[in-house]
Amino acid sequence: MIALIQRVTQAKVDVEGEVVGQIGKGLLVLLGVEKDDDRQKADKLAEKVLNYRIFNDEDDKMNLNVQQIGGELLVVSQFTLAADTQKGLRPSFSKGAPPALANALYDYFVQKCGEKIKVETGRFAADMQVSLTNDGPVTFWLNN
Repeated sequence: MIALIQRVTQAKVDVEGEVVGQIGKGLLVLLGVEKDDDRQKADKLAEKVLNYRIFNDEDDKMNLNVQQIGGELLVVSQFTLAADTQKGLRPSFSKGAPPALANALYDYFVQKCGEKIKVETGRFAADMQVSLTNDGPVTFWLNN
């Protein structure tokens, strides 16, 4: 399971011209699910995302997590994160989870995070338009 997290001042997801998810200060989480992922991996990644210290404290050091700053999450499913780009000029998606598993683990990840913090989402498998203001910019690749 892979999460590309971006510290944002705002982010939103549109589907067919309709805003389906929107947050203020917090994290945009692009979530990729691989075929060997399970709930245990989702639990570990959710814990890491919620507690990753990438927000500045009063001394301007990255010491605070999204929960400590009262932030929000916008979680967007992104199967392309599971792409194998090692060979050639076209990505392979052979490591990606089948849609049913990816959707189930995406929903589970959102539920786990939603137990601790406000979570908005995109729409699974939709053609989404994601816009954001990356704060910093600060972006991290988390996987387990």
